[in-house]
Amino acid sequence: MASTQLILLTGATGYIGGRLLKELEARSRALRCLARQPQFLRQRVAARTEVVQGDVLEPAGLKQALEGVHTAYYLVHSMHGGGGFQERDQEAARNFGQAAAAAGVRRIIYLGG
Repeated sequence: MASTQLILLTGATGYIGGRLLKELEARSRALRCLARQPQFLRQRVAARTEVVQGDVLEPAGLKQALEGVHTAYYLVHSMHGGGGFQERDQEAARNFGQAAAAAGVRRIIYLGG
């Protein structure tokens, strides 16, 4: 049975996110994925899974991604970005949290760097 509560998955191209993506799709969840480069993700998702472009370090693009979302999985880290990753991680999480609150997201599951 499909769930109508929309889930946003960030980090779907990563190790954990890629496995969670397949599990959520197998359970027929209403699913949207946020990706900086959606063209790399679209070929890996089911036809019913929506993929939107966005970056957690750029708050303006998060509003559309979070619209109508009930639950968001935040599986993003900046560890591959060189020095200053802690500051980038904090900024990204703050941006996402503020945008999620403004969009009325009910639950965030967070796994960061």
